[in-house]
Amino acid sequence: MSFLQNQQPRVAMVAGETSGDLLAGLLLDGMRQQWPQVQSYGIGGSQMQQRGFDAWWPSERLAVHGYSFEVLMRLWDILSIRKQLRGKLLQERPDVFVGIDAPDFNLGLEQDLRASGIKTVHFVCPSIWAWRPERVHKIRAAADHVLCLFPFEPALLARHDIAATYVGHPLAQVIPMEPDRAAARARLGLSADAPVLALLPGSRRAEVQYIAKPFMQAAALLKQEWPNLQVILPAVPALHDKLIALSHELGVAGWLQIVRGQSHDVLAACDCTLIASGTATLEAALFKRPMVISYHMHPWSYKLMQRKQLQPWVGLPNILCSDFVVPELLQNQASPRALADAVAQWLDGSAHACAKINAVQLRFTALHQELCRDTPTLSAHAIQKVLSA
Repeated sequence: MSFLQNQQPRVAMVAGETSGDLLAGLLLDGMRQQWPQVQSYGIGGSQMQQRGFDAWWPSERLAVHGYSFEVLMRLWDILSIRKQLRGKLLQERPDVFVGIDAPDFNLGLEQDLRASGIKTVHFVCPSIWAWRPERVHKIRAAADHVLCLFPFEPALLARHDIAATYVGHPLAQVIPMEPDRAAARARLGLSADAPVLALLPGSRRAEVQYIAKPFMQAAALLKQEWPNLQVILPAVPALHDKLIALSHELGVAGWLQIVRGQSHDVLAACDCTLIASGTATLEAALFKRPMVISYHMHPWSYKLMQRKQLQPWVGLPNILCSDFVVPELLQNQASPRALADAVAQWLDGSAHACAKINAVQLRFTALHQELCRDTPTLSAHAIQKVLSA
């Protein structure tokens, strides 16, 4: 009798930040359908905990900003957590370990666990097609199987003898093909008639300093041009108070609406978003929203990332469409004035702007259709095969 016919698996998981927590929560939905009594534990956030996950450490302990400088500042704490976690997992001996993104943390851990005989799955193929292609060797040593969000990734991994399954992007299933803008505005208390700009500066603490401030300053410039512009910012709970304080410091608190969470309602409600590069840009694309993608980090981190970048785009929508479908303003280009001018091109109401918006919506609809799969079920079936091997 096979494992799956007489047992409920014990699944260790690590999700390193807000986007990973969301992905892991959807994966847990699929596993709970497959195994109603599945046990899950490790490092996770609120979405995972709502599904019965036992968080030994919260996800935010692993969330860092940048590539090198910021990581070094917190390296001791992160390495200590990984050492403690490794020891606990080697003692607990889960049936499978699933690392959710966070490759700098998870791949080394997976390699150690796999060497000890614990089966390993990595969910979200590291972006070896965008930067750091040498990481493919570490993936091969670390993961028994990789769950891929994008359709071209399994073939790429197969060339390096890495087993993988395309499971679609879970966000494509969660986000409706035709978002209800009016209903979202009603839920948020926004006017149905006045334009709405969404600010999404990221979910990490350092992003408040590097990104949220110029975003708010850009919104202030736009507010001068469009006094009826509604500006809303969905804040992760851990950053809500810091963002409120920053809004008062910059003198924008009187008209900037900061809400706890609700990022999907905010994206559904807005006409345009000024957004930090990351998973949120894909969410905005799935909501078919025009956007300006931006990012700013410590100069040392940026220089290191530039050296390893393989593609001319950094935003996921542009990478997946292989085109600058929406503008990107990075690092020194991301001044408040430049950001405001880029957003204004989506909001000016001209025939040219309307044509561009329609074209973007068509591109993003096609992307949504391509990424829409039953991710929770496909992922659970792939894990089932790993457990049965």
